[in-house]
Order: sequence, then structure tokens, then C-alpha cells
Amino acid sequence: MSRSTRTGTPGLSAEIRVLLVAAFVIAVGYGLVSPVLPAYARSFDVGVAAASVVVSAFAFFRLVFAPAGGALVQRLGERPVYLAGLLVVAASSLATAFAQTYVQLLVLRGLGGIGSTMFTVSAMALLVRLAPTHMRGRVTSAYASAFLIGGMLGPVLGGALAGFGLRTPFIVYAVALVLAATLVGVRLDGTRLRPATTGGPTAPPMRVREAFGHRAYVAALGSGFANGWCNFGVRVAVLPQLAVAVHDDTWVAGLALALAAAGTAATLQVSGRLADSLGRRPLVVGGLLVTAASLGPLGWSSSLVVLLALSVLSGVGAGLVNPGQQASVADVVGSGRSGGTVLSTFQMSQDAGAILGPVLVGLVADAAGFGWAFATTALVSLLAIPLWLAAPETRPTAARSS
Repeated sequence: MSRSTRTGTPGLSAEIRVLLVAAFVIAVGYGLVSPVLPAYARSFDVGVAAASVVVSAFAFFRLVFAPAGGALVQRLGERPVYLAGLLVVAASSLATAFAQTYVQLLVLRGLGGIGSTMFTVSAMALLVRLAPTHMRGRVTSAYASAFLIGGMLGPVLGGALAGFGLRTPFIVYAVALVLAATLVGVRLDGTRLRPATTGGPTAPPMRVREAFGHRAYVAALGSGFANGWCNFGVRVAVLPQLAVAVHDDTWVAGLALALAAAGTAATLQVSGRLADSLGRRPLVVGGLLVTAASLGPLGWSSSLVVLLALSVLSGVGAGLVNPGQQASVADVVGSGRSGGTVLSTFQMSQDAGAILGPVLVGLVADAAGFGWAFATTALVSLLAIPLWLAAPETRPTAARSS
């Protein structure tokens, strides 16, 4: 009997719903601190570059710790690593609120990236296990939507909380993470997170070397890097600078990012189902094309209407890419095996793109202008497409006929 039937819900299982709620709470908390972190760093009498390093430290520690995070998942299991990761970030956030020097702030914020990797990789592994094969695209889309909506709400609340002091959002973030950990700890019974055994030998964990034998996994690494570069890196870090440079007003930057997020949110409502019905590959290839078509011309245009329209379109591209590539990675691992290091390597590809993209594109922008900078970004997205064209479709046969 399936979990959906057992819980009386025709769609997502109770366990997946718990993960969705936790993801929303985590994203709200992260959004609380994102708008105040640069100002908090500047309060220690440092410059713009030093404040930017504090923002990047979190992502850098996520990238560096990803292999160890994947190994922990395979050794200890998803649930304990997920809970430990949430508590590590909570402790980091609470300590950050009471930092007395810039160095303390930098170290404490960076250590939070370790916990972030732990619960991110664990959540991916749990979704691989719990999502029915015919619903992997929809589950991935729902999880991404929970994070996105929470991430959109968080900065609004964070800006309001900043009125009580720049340290306040970090304390509230820590509380939110403890609440999420409590929810998962109480509602997710560890005995239900692994499939029932049939008495035969347990399948060994999938290793990264084995995953590299699947062309779909290699393609997912390529699109993950491109997606991180374009949508998590350049769009977040460089697009606001373009908006301010061309239109000389900060509200344009905020509106462009908000519209991009809205485009992703709207697309995720249908892209997960399409990934389950049409296949993973068409969604990813289409998303990469849309990303290139939207970000490529951005740097050449001086029209506000064009800027905002292309921002929405870039969000659509991200909403198409994410469910397809993550569902494909889940297909490669399969629900009957552990694949912590395989999943963490995929996460590393996205983090690497998000870190390298803004730096390298920023150098291009300084040397040749925003036009060539965003054209370079479009090229990165296009270069990932041949990998997917050479990869087989991973959507299970049963799902294709359903």
C-alpha cells in the first residue's frame, strides 16, 4: 500500500508534507537575515568588499563541506544529519547575533554553511527515498516552491525586524530553525524513512564514480553548474547592479528580483507535472534555452520594460530547469539506494556556479561592460544543452505510461 493511500491523501505523503513545511520555515528564516547581513557587517567599520565576503562565506563553506556532508548522510542516515544540520545553523545564527568583531562575524556566519549543507543534502536524499517514481518532478517542484515562497516572505519580515536592531533577525532565524528541527524530529519517525526490506541483501550506497557512468547525471552536473551560475549567482548579484547602473534607482533592482522570483514560482506550479509527464530532458533543455534567451540580451538594453520582462523570463527558465534536473538525479540514484555523496556532488555543482559566476562575470563587466557580461552568462547556459541532448531520458517507464 502506498504512503499516499495509507495517509488518506491522494497526492503527497505526510512525510513529504512535513519536509515542505520545514523547508518553508527554513527559507523564511534565511530571508530574514539576507537583507540585513551586509549592513550588519558594515556596522563593524569595514568596507563594501569585506561585507560582501561575509555574504559569500556561507556559500563557500557549503561548497567545501559538501563531500563530507554526503558521506555523513551515507554513514548516519538522512534524518539525524538533517536535524543536526538545522541545529548547527541555528547555533551559528544565534552566535552571529552576538558577534563582537568582524572576524567573529565572518567565522560564525561561515560555519552556518556547514549546517546548511548537512540539511540540504539530507533533504534531497529524503525526497529521493520518499517520492514515488511517477511523482518525482512534482515533489521536487513542491519543495522548491516552499523554499521560494518562504524566501520571498522572509526579506519583508526581516526588514521589519531590523527596526528592532540589526541583530534581531539572526535571533529570530535561530528560533525558526529550532522550530523546524522540532517539527521534523517529532513528525518524521525514523523507522518509516527507509523502504521495507524483503530479507535479501541491502543494496550498497551509490558512489560518485558509478553515477558518472550515467550520462544523465553528468548532464545534471552541467546544468546544475549553469543554473547556479545564471540564476543563483549572476541574477542575484549582478542583475541588481545592472539595474542601478542603467536606471539609477535601487527600487528597480528590487522589482527585477521580485519579478524573477514570481516567474519561477508561477512556473514551478506546472513544471513538476510536465517533468513527470513529458520527461526530464525536455524541461531542462527548454529551461536552459529560456535562461540564455532572457539573460543574454539584458546587458544590451536600456529599456526598463525590457529589463523587467526579461527578469520574469529568467525566472521562468529557472522554474523549468530545477524540477527536471533534480528528478533526473533522483532517477539515477533510485529510491532503494543511498546516494549521499552523489547528491552532495550535484549540490556542489550548483554552489560552484553560484560562487564563480558573479566573480567572473563581474570581471567581464568591469573590462567590457554589462552587455558582454550577460552574453557570457547566456553562453554558459547554452553550453550545458549538448550534455542533455546526449543523455538518455530517465523518467521511469511506468510513469511514461501513466
